[in-house]
Amino acid sequence: MSDPSIPTTEIDAIPDTIPGDLVVLDVREPHEWAAGHIDGAIHIPLGDIPARVGELDPAVRTLVICHLGGRSARATQWLHAQGHDVTNVAGGMEAWETAGRPTVR
Repeated sequence: MSDPSIPTTEIDAIPDTIPGDLVVLDVREPHEWAAGHIDGAIHIPLGDIPARVGELDPAVRTLVICHLGGRSARATQWLHAQGHDVTNVAGGMEAWETAGRPTVR
């Protein structure tokens, strides 16, 4: 069961082409990122977010993604508490790829 306090969206609610006013933050580890990620995404592993939060604009709508959605939910919860406009991607990259969405390596 998901936590209703964490803003979350399903893959089918995300356009096939990420709009220019939306940022994708990938919080997976470097080896996961190298295996395939969303084109144009920002890569900050979950453990690095507190030290690198200044790289993110809190006013910009941001989708947060990981492999299955657990790490991104934690990142979303923390960033939301810091005042960022963030939404967790339910199912993560697994759901993204299952839906046939493109990735780059």
